[in-house]
Amino acid sequence: MTTVAVRSIVAALLLTALPYPVHAADILRDQGSSSVAAGSVPDSSPRTKISGRTSVIDGQTLWFPTGRHKVRLASIDACELPQWSYDPRRHGGIEIPKPVPCGPLAKAWLKRTVGSAQVTCIVRSYDADGALLGHCSVRGRDLALGMLRVGWARVNSPAPAEYLTWQNYAISARHGMWATYVLDMPEWRRKAVDRTLTRRPVADFNLLAERESEISPPFEDARGRPKRTDR
Repeated sequence: MTTVAVRSIVAALLLTALPYPVHAADILRDQGSSSVAAGSVPDSSPRTKISGRTSVIDGQTLWFPTGRHKVRLASIDACELPQWSYDPRRHGGIEIPKPVPCGPLAKAWLKRTVGSAQVTCIVRSYDADGALLGHCSVRGRDLALGMLRVGWARVNSPAPAEYLTWQNYAISARHGMWATYVLDMPEWRRKAVDRTLTRRPVADFNLLAERESEISPPFEDARGRPKRTDR
């Protein structure tokens, strides 16, 4: 074998040993409108599109089983599944207002709206717990805006001006949770001891009595009510 042939073979072997560039990651960064491949993790800064059928985890979170992506609706917040709010109207001589399961009701509305249709989410960032944050739509309808319109979510800044407009509409019309007395969600997450689905409504009534902030109109003041133990 000639010296030239040997050198050519060695050069070819060295090239095959070198790692190939990760073109898939470059494609994700460049193709903003393409779907994320199953099992991949989208970049947190450029716009990435995820499409497919989903399961509804709660009133603001979707699960894409094909790609195993958890996407939270950006710019809104909703009651947690174990969270209760209260109907300000008194019924008879009861001391505590009627509890309203605002978390399950928010989930039910989102689940009914999504159904078995394909959901499309434009993802730009991650939430604090690692979930993706995105603006999601079904049949061209913005899901977060829909949640705001029916009153089962509130605006989280930053948010489009249109979101605040529909929130104000829901507040004035007393839609959804705006017809109830409800603790602000971040405060609920900080203070709730029991976060299981068996949480008793009286636990949230006690949190209302010690509230630092509120998002619903103060129909009735919960302060001064009998003290009970939050589980």
